[in-house]
Amino acid sequence: MTFIDIIAILITFAAIFSYLNERYIGLPRTIGLMAMSLVFSLGLMALGKMGYFSLAETAGEMLAKLDFYNMLMHGMLGFLLFAGALHVNFNDLLDEKSVIFMLATVGVVVSTVLVGGLAWGLLFLLGMEMPLLYCFLFGALISPTDPIAVLGIMKKAGAPQSLETTVTGESLFNDGIGVVVFLTLLSFVHGGHEVGWEGIAKLFLVEAVGGIVYGALVGYISYFMLKRVDNYQVEILITLATVTAGYRSAELLHVSAPLAIVVAGLLVGNHGRHFGMSQLTRRHLDTFWELVDEILNAVLFVLIGLEYLILPHQMSFVLAGALMIPLVLLSRWISVKGTVCFLRRFRWIDKGTARILTWAGLRGGISVALALSLPPGPERSGIITITYIIMAFSILVQGLSVGRVMEHYLEKH
Repeated sequence: MTFIDIIAILITFAAIFSYLNERYIGLPRTIGLMAMSLVFSLGLMALGKMGYFSLAETAGEMLAKLDFYNMLMHGMLGFLLFAGALHVNFNDLLDEKSVIFMLATVGVVVSTVLVGGLAWGLLFLLGMEMPLLYCFLFGALISPTDPIAVLGIMKKAGAPQSLETTVTGESLFNDGIGVVVFLTLLSFVHGGHEVGWEGIAKLFLVEAVGGIVYGALVGYISYFMLKRVDNYQVEILITLATVTAGYRSAELLHVSAPLAIVVAGLLVGNHGRHFGMSQLTRRHLDTFWELVDEILNAVLFVLIGLEYLILPHQMSFVLAGALMIPLVLLSRWISVKGTVCFLRRFRWIDKGTARILTWAGLRGGISVALALSLPPGPERSGIITITYIIMAFSILVQGLSVGRVMEHYLEKH
């Protein structure tokens, strides 16, 4: 089975599941797609165990060939981040810059440490001891949040613009920061070096600061080109080159490609939109990137659901994943609450904001992709399964209930 065959199958599943959800079920689109693909995966496994056919095994082989990590981290992620950043108002982002910066940096690091420590303690109690470094790796990969499945629900519930901006801005930047923290820790696993604070700080600064600076350069070059032409086909092509060439060159330069593309997307979406594009170009550009975002997210969430077929299905790992859910939520709440309490000294933040940001902090495909990138070893299987259980809970349970939490929040304000 070729790569084109696999892509054709995934897009077909995405189209069929999208139709069924839109026509009969009515769940939020991304949540519905993942739920149906997960049910489909469970059905295949059940029929396979009953001996009817081996389609589950064939599907598992197909997914193994696809390499979810490379497809997302080196393919889809750049497009998703650019599309998300393109529609973020820079002025709104600046209004919430202190909250976003603290959550995306200090919040991610605090969550990484808390989740890693709690995971180490829980696994020790369950008799599944894991090296502390791997527990911190798990903390780093589970800390980034994904707004895709929740923003539509928040808008429908009438969430304040400031809260939407905070959720979007945090997720755009904490994806990059979380990946940097993860890769920094992973370098010590691969290299076998002792973990030192100076080494961690140096790698972190090179990746994060380098990514932001390089993204600003790429975004400015893109703006320079956009300003000098007035043809929407050419300008859309320039933005595509910004994502593909910008993301890949950032990887080759060993700076954070996700952060670079977020910064480039913000520059093109704000400075480029207002000073380098005609109204016709803006309309076509928005339509194009909205379609790219919708299509890639549809395929991604179908793929996430199907990934269950190739997970290690060891019940001890499933139990550990279920027990880690409240611990991850507690770590998220502590990191958010600490940020909110600190910033209340300098600005007004509504009561209940920490609760909303905690429950709306869903985990998505990046967490699963990072778990799949871990080197072979006894720790890898456990981390993959635990990560998937937490991710599935956050999307299916938190994603479906965040609307009610938001309504309760609005009633008090």
